[in-house]
Amino acid sequence: MIAGFVIWSAVSLLLLGIGIWCWRSEKTVGFYAGVKPPEVTDVRAYNRSVGMLWFVYALLFELLYVPLLIPALHDSGILWFGLGTPVITIGLLVGYHRILQKYRKA
Repeated sequence: MIAGFVIWSAVSLLLLGIGIWCWRSEKTVGFYAGVKPPEVTDVRAYNRSVGMLWFVYALLFELLYVPLLIPALHDSGILWFGLGTPVITIGLLVGYHRILQKYRKA
């Protein structure tokens, strides 16, 4: 379990790194691979919003593994882990599209 937690934490740190990169970027950041970044009204606010979205996702992603570290919660932790990951990923996509609606040039 500890090895799995270390790997899971490494992925979470990678997601946090994406958030930091988005937060500090001077150019408009893209969200989807292979898609040109959108034209936005306020680049700095848009990038910070996208960065914050990645920060929240990384935190929730990390918290999903915690129940697996507690032996008494292991069985329910697997269910939480298995169902939680797709839910927070869908939340990430919905959050991004709300940010996009707010900052996209008309």
